[in-house]
Amino acid sequence: MKNFYRDGGLVISVAALILALIMLQGYIYTRDTNVFWLSAPFITLIGGFVIGKLIQVTRKTFQYYARIDEELEYKKHMCVYSFPMAAVIVDSTGRIVWTNEQFVGEFPDCCEYGTSLTAITDIEPQKFFEHEQDGTVITYGDRVFRVFARVPDEDDAKELTLLFFKNITEFKALETEKRLSQPVVVLIMVDGYEELISGCLESEKAHVSVQIDKLLEEFVGQTSGVLRKNASDRFFAVLEERHIAKIIEGKVEILDKAREIFINDRLNVTLSIGIGRTGKTLRESEQIAQQALEMALGRGGDQAAIKTDSGFEFYGGVSKGIERHTKVKTRIIANALLELVSNADRVYIMGHRFSDLDSVGSSVGLACAIHNLGKQVWAVVDYEQSLAKVLIDLFPQTDGEEPLFLSPADAVQNITPNSLLIICDTHNPQIIESTELYEKAEKVVIIDHHRKMVNHIDNAAIFHHEPYASSASEMVTELIQYFGDAGKLRPVQAECLLAGIMLDTKNFVMKTGVRTFEAAAVLRKMGTVKKLFASSIDSYKRKTQIVAEAEIYRKCAIAPCDFYADDLRIVAPQAADELLTIKNVDASFVLYKTMTNEVSISARSMGALNVQLIMEALGGGGHQTMAGVQLKDCDVKSAQEQLRKAIDDYYISLIKVNSNQENSK
Repeated sequence: MKNFYRDGGLVISVAALILALIMLQGYIYTRDTNVFWLSAPFITLIGGFVIGKLIQVTRKTFQYYARIDEELEYKKHMCVYSFPMAAVIVDSTGRIVWTNEQFVGEFPDCCEYGTSLTAITDIEPQKFFEHEQDGTVITYGDRVFRVFARVPDEDDAKELTLLFFKNITEFKALETEKRLSQPVVVLIMVDGYEELISGCLESEKAHVSVQIDKLLEEFVGQTSGVLRKNASDRFFAVLEERHIAKIIEGKVEILDKAREIFINDRLNVTLSIGIGRTGKTLRESEQIAQQALEMALGRGGDQAAIKTDSGFEFYGGVSKGIERHTKVKTRIIANALLELVSNADRVYIMGHRFSDLDSVGSSVGLACAIHNLGKQVWAVVDYEQSLAKVLIDLFPQTDGEEPLFLSPADAVQNITPNSLLIICDTHNPQIIESTELYEKAEKVVIIDHHRKMVNHIDNAAIFHHEPYASSASEMVTELIQYFGDAGKLRPVQAECLLAGIMLDTKNFVMKTGVRTFEAAAVLRKMGTVKKLFASSIDSYKRKTQIVAEAEIYRKCAIAPCDFYADDLRIVAPQAADELLTIKNVDASFVLYKTMTNEVSISARSMGALNVQLIMEALGGGGHQTMAGVQLKDCDVKSAQEQLRKAIDDYYISLIKVNSNQENSK
């Protein structure tokens, strides 16, 4: 009868039947007592028979279901015990209280009662519930498992935890193999190949070409990839990801081996490499590789660039950029720029914050040439923060004459959707003179010579970037030569361009090429710029003080400046240049505090040491011979420690390169 009372429906049915019989007999009794006594035995007999049969049938049904329940409980236990996935029950302290057959096979040394789960994993049992749906991946020996957590019984929810261990070792192996076999596109370009072989005999050209081909064939031959030659200086390779990891681990050693190939015993070959390894398809990987190659070329070549989710990674970059002698690209850029200028209603030209002679000089030279075309044009400069006030003062505004210079605030108010913005001497949106003006400009042109940075302006209609050029003023001088008569400047205007060239080349001592002197020759009759570099006696004393406090560290002169002055942004680079004249000094670094409580580092080199790589390690950038960085939330002392570490890392990376170059000689 235990099963009988567990079914509420049966109880209600029997009670309803009894009640109905009683009510029927009561009704008969009120009508006729004789009929009542006559029918009572029959109704009682029939009712008892029906109720008995109902109970009998129901009991059989309950007995059947009881057997099923018991069988299911047994089968459930056996199902978990014989389940092909390892299962274990642990208590709240992580001790094993029960295991199934598969668990014993997977973990024979950890299946004893009372064994701690820490023998398998350090993860607490309750932590597995945080990833209840997807499971938690653990490693045991050389096998990988995905662990799922369940509660075996609601009453034991706080005490016991049921864990299933799914062996996914083969799946992980397939996943790893899939990742390692992912095709990666590698684009390789010989830097300045036409310039390198110009003037060589045909036999010498063939010899160099064979050496390059052999080098790349050996490079790809060590992998399972393929190599195709698209042109005399361009190669296309497809490698597997497993080989790219080894190549990166070796710091792209082929860059060092390429420098061992010499032309006429004086020039060595360098390569630029773009690697696209994150594309979902081969086409996407090729596009990523092309972007990486352009970034490597924009930084002067002789390096490999790999695009990552957070930007780019660079390897190499210890050689100078190769100067191109052809001016075809300059002519094409000049024609495109003239078309943009002609279609614009007004033109704004600006440089970087704390503008120097090159930034302002290139802006003035280009602005005057565009003004000669009959266009409204202004050079946007913040006079109060400019380091080239002496140049700006050469153009005083007179009554009735259109001003040449405009403040950033006025430019922002007057710019129109049809205006053209030209940015000179920088391509970094974080250091431009006016971010607001850049954001409001519909069309932007970039003219810059600094090595390409990851966070460069990427929406420019024209991106005229020549990392081998000495200065932005040199690039502007070349461009305006294709402006016709509009490119003929007055002496004071040409003087501004010449000042910019002289500043960045340190009076034609550093980073000068044939085209640098050609640009200077165009401006040579336009006056002297010596007065633009004159300084006060106080500035000279501060420069002398900085030089006197310098110390030599690994052939680097490091001068920490513990005082503040308004002209430190001018004096510090001058002091860095002065330190280069000291014997056995390959590079100089001047550290000083700014008004914004940052520590600026002005770095200079004569070319033996690449200060750009050192500054990039600290978050800055620049050229091989001229670079800088601004460090936030630190003092001069801590900045000096960071600089020393960056110098150490740079020399460590050069050990292998210098060794290979010595062996080649």
